Amino acid sequence: MTRKRSTFWIHRWSRPIMAGIATIGAVVTAYLTYTKFTGNEAACPTKGCDIVLSSPYATVFGLPLALFGFLAYASIVVFAITPLLIKRDRELHSKLEKWTGLLLFLGGTAMMVFSGYLMYLLAFEIKTVCTYCIASALFSATLFILSIVGRDWQDIGQLFFTGFLVSVIVLVGTLGIYANIKNPNIANRSVSREAGLAITTTSGEAEIALAGHLKQVGAKMYGAFWCSHCHDQKQLFGKEAFSQIDYIECDPKGKNPQPNLCQTAKVQSYPTWVINGQSVVSTQSLEKLAQMSGYTGARNFKNSASSGT
Repeated sequence: MTRKRSTFWIHRWSRPIMAGIATIGAVVTAYLTYTKFTGNEAACPTKGCDIVLSSPYATVFGLPLALFGFLAYASIVVFAITPLLIKRDRELHSKLEKWTGLLLFLGGTAMMVFSGYLMYLLAFEIKTVCTYCIASALFSATLFILSIVGRDWQDIGQLFFTGFLVSVIVLVGTLGIYANIKNPNIANRSVSREAGLAITTTSGEAEIALAGHLKQVGAKMYGAFWCSHCHDQKQLFGKEAFSQIDYIECDPKGKNPQPNLCQTAKVQSYPTWVINGQSVVSTQSLEKLAQMSGYTGARNFKNSASSGT
């Protein structure tokens, strides 16, 4: 009797629970999409969130990966609640429950597989901790489990075979999407070239002197034309000074791209500075760059008021 009541409970409440989890996921991914578009820093207990957002893995088809996550979570919400809104027509309700149940399973499977791959990237490629990424992976795994235990399946073998096919398709597709990051030779087949936003600030004598010193000591800045944090860094130097910086464009679609150098340097986030053998990620204040490079000249940087740390 206890087992039957337990099963009845999960069947009854699985959809509202899934809708609730997916709603939270949609809100989080909507926030990350906004953060990516605006170039603002994410409200995160670690810097890992910003590192992930500025990495090449955070953009798919020129759009924030978080945007696709939002659409996935929003779809789960729709699939979960639609049958709950139509109860008077029992026949229609039964059909909707059947088909949306299958869609919930397929969607949950795809999201879990994709999130699993992102966890691999987080641990072994980007090598940082992103609270939002981990939370999304847990949400996806929970949605997958609820999609299975939330209803009675007549042919569980067929269900898992379908799930296996979806998993293979998602994994192959994901590897294909990120092939240009892992293999710059494939990415270089693109013929379009983007220069990114123009530098609108001017340089003072201190900025120019620091840029000259950074070039002298062999400092390199790795970035991408679409990276807002890279543009912030350029703005700190100003147009005249940044023209002296040894800047390496990592995106194959950018102007004068050198993705092979970025791969060799194992660059995972933009901008990445390499100075005297030391690497730092994200926008750096000119004062910080001066300290790292051993610069001893004037430090009355005119753009320092907006510099990062």
